[in-house]
Amino acid sequence: MTKEVEVKKEVKEKVAKAPKEAVKKENPNAKWYVLNIRTGYENSIQKELKQRIEATGMEDRIVDILVPTQKKIFVKKGKQEVKEEKIFPGYVLVKMELDTRTWDLVKNTEGVRGFVKTEKYPKPLPDSEVRAITKFMEVETPSFQTSFSVGEAVKITEGAFADFIGSVQDIDTAKGKITVLISFLGREAPVELDLTQVSKL
Repeated sequence: MTKEVEVKKEVKEKVAKAPKEAVKKENPNAKWYVLNIRTGYENSIQKELKQRIEATGMEDRIVDILVPTQKKIFVKKGKQEVKEEKIFPGYVLVKMELDTRTWDLVKNTEGVRGFVKTEKYPKPLPDSEVRAITKFMEVETPSFQTSFSVGEAVKITEGAFADFIGSVQDIDTAKGKITVLISFLGREAPVELDLTQVSKL
């Protein structure tokens, strides 16, 4: 056996013994579709779909599952709490190459009610809409979620005007601010406060 043949044999053995990397290749035929599912089960259905895809070896045909969410700041009893809120409750996005096998796998997953269709067939989402959704999800500064409404009577709980009663004039959910009209020195005066500084009556 020549030295060159021995080297080639050694290389082949090393390649055969080397661990195979699970590289996910992008499928050019895969498009985004919308699934109508049981509201409140978005995350569990996403997990179930991933498990079924792996079990059937269809990772190259169903390449991604997305539950669109956005961070929101909720104010309750003067305290802030950041939560992930579903943008489209009752819907999940799936990027897949649509054929009989992938259709059956997705449709027969518990909790999936079906594809959002145009007439008989599922209609893929335009790329522009998918980009808009993912961009919306990537917003780093969460907005405030509040149950106050303009014109509502509220009580100021903190600061120089604590215990004053007023009405909501404006709400800025991006900054977490609320403007309240109060009666002060015989006239109405607007006061800007944090959302945590007011409470419902």
